[in-house]
Amino acid sequence: MFDNFFNTDMIRNVLLMAIPALLCITIHELAHGYTAYKLGDNTAKQMGRLTLNPIKHIDPIGLLMILLVGFGWAKPVPVNMNNFEKQRLGMAITAFAGPLSNIILAIIILIIFFLLPFPHGGFHALATNAIVPTIIFRTAFLSITLAVFNMLPIPPLDGSKIFFSVLNDDAYFKLMRYERFGMIFVLLLVLSGRFLAFDVFGIIVAEPALFLVTGISDVIQRIFAFF
Repeated sequence: MFDNFFNTDMIRNVLLMAIPALLCITIHELAHGYTAYKLGDNTAKQMGRLTLNPIKHIDPIGLLMILLVGFGWAKPVPVNMNNFEKQRLGMAITAFAGPLSNIILAIIILIIFFLLPFPHGGFHALATNAIVPTIIFRTAFLSITLAVFNMLPIPPLDGSKIFFSVLNDDAYFKLMRYERFGMIFVLLLVLSGRFLAFDVFGIIVAEPALFLVTGISDVIQRIFAFF
């Protein structure tokens, strides 16, 4: 039974997903912490979260979800909005820094992807199932997926903090009280394809992310065509 479960293809796929996952969540959480630090909140720094060490950012369940179903989450960087000069604006900027860092990472990764020394560029290498191109492309796709996912206005995702920042104080603090319950909805969203007749996560996150990756890749490829 175990030989069938832990087969070579599964182990390979887990490894090919682990590297992109660790890189993407590390950059995402570091961006949150560093932005908060620059805006006056040193909570993340004091807790050792301003680091590229992925172990500091791993949420065991979130990482397991990434490896098993292809998507998950990291351990949130602690932020004390009371340390910001403008609390809600500071929180919104800090929240937006995570998805923005993932978009920047994806662009850099895709540039590297097309610079690979293979005939016809990176896509040809991907078609050959080569390990390095596969890891690079998966990193770009997962990074964009994280950006799209986190911009959803669902607590505790980054999009909710950005959206809540434009509400009046009464509505803002009422909604923030329910932030901890949002994770249940997020988990159901990620697993929707397993329990529902249609994949909600795929429709509102994965498909837009693939569209963005394809679009960015096309732009980069067109730029390279001039050289």
